[in-house]
Amino acid sequence: MRIGRQKAQSSAICTSDADSITVRGRDLTTDIIGHMDFTAYFWLLVTGQEPDEQQSFFLNAILCALAEHGLMPSVITARMTHAAAPESLQGAVAVGLLGCGDVLMGSVELAGRFYDECIADQQASGGTAEGAARRGIARLRDAGQPIPGFGHPLHTGSDPRADLLLRLAREQGVGGAHVAMLYAIRDLLPGALGRSLPINVNGPIAAIMLDLGFPPSALRGIALLARTAGLIGHLTEEQERPIGFLLSDKAAEAVSYDGPLPR
Repeated sequence: MRIGRQKAQSSAICTSDADSITVRGRDLTTDIIGHMDFTAYFWLLVTGQEPDEQQSFFLNAILCALAEHGLMPSVITARMTHAAAPESLQGAVAVGLLGCGDVLMGSVELAGRFYDECIADQQASGGTAEGAARRGIARLRDAGQPIPGFGHPLHTGSDPRADLLLRLAREQGVGGAHVAMLYAIRDLLPGALGRSLPINVNGPIAAIMLDLGFPPSALRGIALLARTAGLIGHLTEEQERPIGFLLSDKAAEAVSYDGPLPR
């Protein structure tokens, strides 16, 4: 049973026959393998276009920035899953990726969507980035929502990854409406919140990638691709130096039972 209306009956990504494999109009064996690095190939797969030098440079830098950040919840659950099911590497990776939501890692998509909304407001009003940023912050505050791309539980003063990405963007002359909106929001936060918040890594990732022409709908995919590499590293270590059951044991120790007792 078909659910919903879908008119598309074709795909523009890949086709193959007995002698060749075509990906986005390129022959896999003569145009891609040995000629294109994986970062550029990922951009091609997502957008249908080969990246220019700046696009490839910043996507590569961002993937490196996101791949690893220690024993995050997604890593912990993946390692505990692998400890319980060592035959299922794919299951443990999948568990880790399922934890990439709006709180951790998936917030790059929220940041990009928020900056897009603010830019659309600025264009519709004919006003300034500052005015649109102020209205955007007010909307989120009224809804009781955090400001995406700002604040970090560990890097409370400054996120070194964000600082580096923004410095690289300045040095290479990358920065359009989204980076400008990011800075406008940052400058207004002390007045709106009564305190400043550092830009976290999701802010520059969203702003830089959108200014470079990356699709907003694929922003979360960058985090998923990067974190997959980190998870495979952790799960390889889990096979050699297991800590999954230790993590589980520590969780049990940390949480006490406060339910009813039997009579």
